[in-house]
Amino acid sequence: MSKVLIINGSPKARGNTALALQEVQQALESQGIETEWMHVGHHAIRGCIGCGRCRELGKCVFDDDVNEAAAKFQEADGLLIGTPVYYASPAGTLVSFLDRLFFSTPFSKMMKVGAAVAVARRGGLTATYDMLNKYFGISNMPIATSRYWNQVHGQTPGQVTEDQEGMQTMRQLGLNMAFLIKSIALGKEQFGLPTLDEETLWTNFVR
Repeated sequence: MSKVLIINGSPKARGNTALALQEVQQALESQGIETEWMHVGHHAIRGCIGCGRCRELGKCVFDDDVNEAAAKFQEADGLLIGTPVYYASPAGTLVSFLDRLFFSTPFSKMMKVGAAVAVARRGGLTATYDMLNKYFGISNMPIATSRYWNQVHGQTPGQVTEDQEGMQTMRQLGLNMAFLIKSIALGKEQFGLPTLDEETLWTNFVR
């Protein structure tokens, strides 16, 4: 059975971000997609220090939620990330978590489906959404979208449920993500993964 790993980057386990993610989760599960949650926003997760030890160890040198998530991510067919908006950006803890998760994991993420959800009282949603999508875009991961940008408005606990359009967007996101995962599974079976028969090229624009 296909599976999506859901990452709640909010400090609040049952806040508005979780409610938005749950709406996506229900739509995923209605299509036969299994889900698993990790709540990381309430933990003290340090940022990447660029030590490069992950290349030797095959995992991050700091053994915390990142390495736990890495094993789950490797087995998953999709990654769903949710965050509140802080100063038009994702929560800082989540950024540290994702920097290390994507940098330290040696396995291929090609054709794992990525989806990001941003939750805020008012502004900064699209900037946050764009920032999260960059993790997928650099990793050969198709990005699941919806009928509108993947965002919901709400401030006080439970208020996102009053954003009817936002919650509808979440439900459509779950359906679209499930469709992509199933379609990619069929494509892999019939055609295999796309490959580029070239050595990886690394340039830093300095001569």
